[in-house]
Amino acid sequence: MSGGVQLENANPVIFQRSVERLLTASEEDEDVHDPIDDREIFDLIRSINDPEHPLSLEELNVLEQVRVKVNDAESTVSVEFTPTIPHCSMATLIGLSIKVKLLRSLPDRFKIDVRITPGTHASEDAVNKQLADKERVAAALENSSLLEVVNQCLSTRRI
Repeated sequence: MSGGVQLENANPVIFQRSVERLLTASEEDEDVHDPIDDREIFDLIRSINDPEHPLSLEELNVLEQVRVKVNDAESTVSVEFTPTIPHCSMATLIGLSIKVKLLRSLPDRFKIDVRITPGTHASEDAVNKQLADKERVAAALENSSLLEVVNQCLSTRRI
């Protein structure tokens, strides 16, 4: 953030990143059926940038692998994320960034559910409702300013 705007969580606790997963030969072979698993989804989203800090969602403990659930056979992905503070105004943006990353990365057959970890945010129900509403998500992504912020969160380097 810039321009004299005060951060909601100016001194967040920073957590150590988990080690990178080594890919096996069968995972790299396009001819071998390789079901998508929890770790693969976590690896897709762990490096999403926080909108307020030059840190990843994993480094802020907003995302943890234990809160990612995949059922490849039923084509479902469920991710819970934990905002750093109970009144985080960026919660919807963080959830939208996670959802967009998964929508862009996964085959269309997957149903993606992104929610706030129960009991961790004051507006949990309202944020979850927004993230579950396909029309609201689509409308948000038609807003060029909002899409630019989401793309910055998803970029591999901070701007």
